[in-house]
Amino acid sequence: MSLAPQNERSNQDRQAWIDDELSARKQAGLLRTQRVRSLQSQAKTIELNGQLLIDFSSNDYLGLAGELSKELHQDPIWNTNWGSGASPLITGRTEAHQELEQELSCFKHAEAALAFSTGYAANVGAITALTGAGDVIFSDAKNHASIIDGCRLSKANVVIYRHNDIDHLSELLAGVTDVRRRLIVTDTLFSMDGDFAKLPQLAELAETHNAMLMVDEAHATGVFGENGRGLAEHFGCEAAIDVSVGTLSKALGSIGGFITGSRLLIDLLVNKARPYIYSTAMPAVCARAGVLALKRVAAEPQRRELLLSNVGHLVSALREAGLISNGDAGAEDGNSQIIPIMLGHPEKALQLSLSLREAGMNVPAIRPPTVPQQESLLRISLSSQHTSTQLDRLVAGLV
Repeated sequence: MSLAPQNERSNQDRQAWIDDELSARKQAGLLRTQRVRSLQSQAKTIELNGQLLIDFSSNDYLGLAGELSKELHQDPIWNTNWGSGASPLITGRTEAHQELEQELSCFKHAEAALAFSTGYAANVGAITALTGAGDVIFSDAKNHASIIDGCRLSKANVVIYRHNDIDHLSELLAGVTDVRRRLIVTDTLFSMDGDFAKLPQLAELAETHNAMLMVDEAHATGVFGENGRGLAEHFGCEAAIDVSVGTLSKALGSIGGFITGSRLLIDLLVNKARPYIYSTAMPAVCARAGVLALKRVAAEPQRRELLLSNVGHLVSALREAGLISNGDAGAEDGNSQIIPIMLGHPEKALQLSLSLREAGMNVPAIRPPTVPQQESLLRISLSSQHTSTQLDRLVAGLV
């Protein structure tokens, strides 16, 4: 006699709590569901679940993702093996990976670079390799989840300082004396609020308190700085950064993460960064895409100029419409391509996002736990490819 029906009932009983948890999330306006994007979607216009939408959610800030695809089809690497077949320290690191790391170190004016499978892996790998029991990490309250998870896994004592509050961080640093190592870690461009870290002041504190300074330039790489190296270049404090993390998956239009710094730092990460050591290397095609993207960033500064022009256009229009105040978008030193519309309650953010979708625009609702309670928002992500007509249509849809 088959026991399958009884086993199925047993499984259902053991997993009944999952239905309860999902129901509770739905009741709180926090349930997430999957959607399907058509592969035929074009830049700034996408098809989601069969609906054509102007896209204000993408992190393809310079519009490189589609163009790199076309360029790669003409590259001999397109006909090589797709999978790298092993972790980097076995046989997964190809000539394409080596070339990417050389180009990244030149781009960032660093001694060396190391490529990871994702930006998430780069942050976790760096933090857990640099710190451990007996160390203290000082982390901004609004750092990315990958930084938070790296801190948790490190076994170091983690001290959270109030978002962008330099005075608070100074007090905390002064209160910690008998430790092995100190690490200050921050995003440079915060992914939800779109504001800038106060890098010059952080550099001064790191110097004063003999702390390592690690920054994540994920959303700033390719966008800010005279050469697109990020906000450390923009603020003129690159020499003060010990560990610079970036990603190929946003403005650079590919996939993967990277770390740049001293030769000694990279040698340490090769030996201690577990996400690097124990993950299959990214496909060589993706590494080649990163190289091509870096060349585009160097040769086509008009892309970031156009992006920042779009930022200025939209921010001015949103302020004129009373949708944001001076403190809601950007920072003291300028605005970014990430513009939040603060709404507070998750249900309110969901309703406005749905209303915009019905009007033909895709603007995601960001809710806890991605943001703190009562800080749900719509996150507008801009691209160099958005037109002024599309930006004005968005403002009209928000009014």
